[in-house]
Amino acid sequence: MSNTIWHEGERAVQERVGARERLEQLGQRVIREAMPDQHREFFAQLPFVIAGSVDDAGQPWASVLAAPPGFMQSPDPQQLVLRVQSLADDPLKQNLADGMAIGLLGIEPHTRRRNRLNGVVHGLNEAGFSVRVTQSFGNCPKYIQAREPMYVGDAPEGAAVTEGSQLDAAARRLITLADTLFIATAYAGITGEAGRAGGVDVSHRGGKPGFVRVDADDTLTMPDFFGNFFFNTLGNIAVSPRAGLLFVDFDNGDLLYLAVHAEIIWDGAELESFPGALRLLRFKVMAMKRVTGSLPLRWGPAELSPALQATGTWA
Repeated sequence: MSNTIWHEGERAVQERVGARERLEQLGQRVIREAMPDQHREFFAQLPFVIAGSVDDAGQPWASVLAAPPGFMQSPDPQQLVLRVQSLADDPLKQNLADGMAIGLLGIEPHTRRRNRLNGVVHGLNEAGFSVRVTQSFGNCPKYIQAREPMYVGDAPEGAAVTEGSQLDAAARRLITLADTLFIATAYAGITGEAGRAGGVDVSHRGGKPGFVRVDADDTLTMPDFFGNFFFNTLGNIAVSPRAGLLFVDFDNGDLLYLAVHAEIIWDGAELESFPGALRLLRFKVMAMKRVTGSLPLRWGPAELSPALQATGTWA
């Protein structure tokens, strides 16, 4: 396996924003091939984890796995064991297979901690699966809304599922009220020469409620704020413009999964009209799945991230 930290898409975006040289040196230090102890302990205390996977057609999907804290354990720094089953109607249920690339985002909203783990699935069985680590790194607390999750029991059976190629009214409402989403992307050459830089990523995005604009033609537009300059998500989009979005209704556990075509907007009047945005991400919805009451978590009240005070709204 190549020891490359960044693939060509990530390098191109880093170069465009003038961070390429610094990131080449920094990446070698902060993106590890094993989890530090604090990450191993962190995943073990969480009641949920966000997962990114790719289906047989090459479409990325963002998903969520939930169980009582302790369902994730790291027996050694190169491995994370997840004793959990996918939610019944989650795309991950169909995508999971030994040898597949997967991205995991451990996030603790009420403490604003988050850590990333990318790797390869193995040992899939009725109890769950394991992930062999290829990339392990931390993310900053910016733009995370502080709300505390609590696991409340198994997901209900027989949840209502709505699918289609267009957004329905309930999906539009969830998006326009959202202050958080999760985005899964994949490097198109995950079996090629990218080595450690290849695979699937899943990331968090946050903003003031309504930070994702919904247009009449099912196009979504979202600001991209100042971050860590790794550009895992944007780098993937630069070479493979398919993405999966996940919206969570924190009041009732509804989940909205979207398959989208993604585009980076680097300049223009639209960008200039949104305070704090360095770029825009535009998503054309190709497919949606909305599942009612699917997530067995309940959430405390939200406290918006202080980092959002300098950002605007579409209004």
